[in-house]
Amino acid sequence: MQDEAGAPLIAADESPSTTRPAADRRRLFGLMAAAAIAAYVADQLTKAWALASLEPGSPVDVVGGLIRLNLIRNAGAAFSIGNGATWVLTLIAFGVLVVIIRTARRIGSRGWAWALGLLLGGSLGNLTDRMIREPGPGRGHVVDFIDYFGLFIGNVADIAIVGSAAAIGLLAVRGIGVDGKRPHHGRHEAADD
Repeated sequence: MQDEAGAPLIAADESPSTTRPAADRRRLFGLMAAAAIAAYVADQLTKAWALASLEPGSPVDVVGGLIRLNLIRNAGAAFSIGNGATWVLTLIAFGVLVVIIRTARRIGSRGWAWALGLLLGGSLGNLTDRMIREPGPGRGHVVDFIDYFGLFIGNVADIAIVGSAAAIGLLAVRGIGVDGKRPHHGRHEAADD
């Protein structure tokens, strides 16, 4: 109880816990891991299917000419940018993984668990190609096969990465930090996601 009117309910040397309970944090890590595994497995299975079923240069219409299956091996990044610097893209991908893992230690919301999980799974999917596919480790070409409107060709890992970017953008617009809190007038409030 308060000793006097207007006195704070919490003594000056006490502060409310700003971290989630360990069980909540484990569930969030589990959700992130499940999203990463699902994205990675879906990416690798669809790439194996594409390599076994599609012929390079022989596109197959799925939705008219808008969406096609068109097998290519991409040495570069999105839109085939950086074809001559595959090893640099591999180093960048490893750096992204380190940032994701470090950021995940502060995770405090389901939205961020999903977003980081999709980003991790998608990044690992394309990094796997860079490490195991021809012409060799660190220089491997990414298997792409989903042709969007004839503008660019991607894969399931790219879908996971773009989905993650959209989720992160939405979380940012809503003001939800990685820790699951929203800054409000100089203090943090727990978000409802």
